[in-house]
Amino acid sequence: MLSEFKAFIMRGNVLDLAVGVIIGGAFTKIVTSVVNNLLSPLIGLFTRGINFKDLVWRPFGDLTFKYGAVLTDIIQFVVTGFVVFLIIKGINRIFQQNKADEAKANPELEVLNDIRDLLEKQNRAS
Repeated sequence: MLSEFKAFIMRGNVLDLAVGVIIGGAFTKIVTSVVNNLLSPLIGLFTRGINFKDLVWRPFGDLTFKYGAVLTDIIQFVVTGFVVFLIIKGINRIFQQNKADEAKANPELEVLNDIRDLLEKQNRAS
C-alpha cells in the first residue's frame, strides 16, 4: 500500500495540483491585501469614509447581518476573477504566438495545414 501511495503522490497531476493550491493561497492573500488596503479606502473616498466591513444591519435585537463583509468578499472575488482572466488571456496569447511561429518556421506544416483546410472545405461543400 505504501508503494501505491508513493506512485499516486508522485504523479504529475497531483504535484501540479499541490503547487496550484499553494500558489492560489498566496495569490488570495495578495488579492485580499489589494482589496483591503487599496480598493476599500478608494471606495471609502466616494462613500464618505464608510468602511465596508463595519456595515451591518440589525433588524431585531441581537440579530446582525454583516453585509459589509459580504460586499468586501464580492469585491475580492471580482478582482481575483479579473486578474485570473488577464493571466489566462496573456498565456493564451503567448501560446497562439508560439503556434504561429512554429507554423511559419516549418513550411511542411504550413502545406499540411493548407491541405487540411481544403479538405474541410470539400467536406462542407458535399
